[in-house]
Amino acid sequence: MGARTMTWEQASARRLARSGLAPPAPAEGAAGAGSGRRTGSAVERDAAGGSAGVRELPDGTPAAVLRALCGAQAQVLSAAELSVGMRIAGATRADVRRALWDDRTVVKTFGPRGTVHLLPAADLPLWTGALGALPAGSGNGGGTLGLLTPDQADAVVAAAADALADAELTVDELTDAIAERAGSWAADPVMEAFQSTWPRWRAATALASHRGALCFGPNRGRKVTYTSPQRWLPGFAPAPPDAALGALVRRYLHAYGPATPQDFARWLAAPAGWARDLFAAQAKADAIEPVELAGVPSWVVAGDTAVPAAPAEQARGVRLLPYFDAYAIACRPRELLFPGQAYERALAGGQAGNFPVLLVDGEAAGVWHQRRSGRRIAVTVEPLDRLPTARRRALEGEVERLGEIMEGRAELTVGPVTVGPHA
Repeated sequence: MGARTMTWEQASARRLARSGLAPPAPAEGAAGAGSGRRTGSAVERDAAGGSAGVRELPDGTPAAVLRALCGAQAQVLSAAELSVGMRIAGATRADVRRALWDDRTVVKTFGPRGTVHLLPAADLPLWTGALGALPAGSGNGGGTLGLLTPDQADAVVAAAADALADAELTVDELTDAIAERAGSWAADPVMEAFQSTWPRWRAATALASHRGALCFGPNRGRKVTYTSPQRWLPGFAPAPPDAALGALVRRYLHAYGPATPQDFARWLAAPAGWARDLFAAQAKADAIEPVELAGVPSWVVAGDTAVPAAPAEQARGVRLLPYFDAYAIACRPRELLFPGQAYERALAGGQAGNFPVLLVDGEAAGVWHQRRSGRRIAVTVEPLDRLPTARRRALEGEVERLGEIMEGRAELTVGPVTVGPHA
């Protein structure tokens, strides 16, 4: 018997629901939610952690949303706050900040592609176990940009772990601490960055994070700080690499499958051949199974082949995705998620995340931009096609919700977005 088939419409409806872009999850403790609700099916439990031993999380919390998304990219922290907040009914950015800096159920660190992410603190062993096992040269995390030898990289990681064991240090303070422990070469200003030069050790920042040596601490004024993940998760240690990588494959496929090994490799910025071998090992262990998505041989978690009964109805809706939203970055094929003119307008050279995206019925249908002044948030939305009256009303509701999440007063203008990517 051949692999099961799945249409783009069916896959899109599944992904929207699992990425929290169907009706938002109730906040923890809200009517019908219950602080004790947990993921239910065996497929969901396996995708959440499987043999990596990740504990379950209450629904309707920032940590649970981040687990479902496989993290939220956060070099623009306000965008990550919006990504998470829009997926929890009644939540605001304050709830995300509280989870991060007060409750410490969320951690800010370096995730897939070596980029800054918000991740559930409970999942940090899984993430570091998996990302720390990436091949050399994978994204920013598996390599050191040619500025450090392997021995020097190891010395930087060890020095950072020691210096941050019970401290929150600014970049300058950590530079001094690493140079004192590893050698003055670590502080050499040789790394080109933002029309400046950074000390050599910073080429291994993401690598140190992936090995569990550092994560972000609270800002000190306008200065970034780093600290030890032990302070977020006492007893923390990276999970065994094989178990962690297998769990990460299954979690990714649960959220964004059906997907190919190449899709997974692009999401991680890892070699395609390495990803094919990893998928082959998971298939041999009967942890994943093949399906065909829109004519492309792909994979899902074993037993996870159910499709929505009415996918077109379940995918209906208007959403505003901020910069680097996980749905826009992880879902493929790109040409189906960004159909027609959207491929040119809403992507930057084929790269997702650089423009905030207007999502209509699960597909990119325009771009948008926000500009804040005090509590006023001016939101400009540029649809690629005319919005019918019902869609316009839905967009107005989405903009109002954006204002609530960001603790401001949002005002909508429908018209051209004149700024470029990252504006």
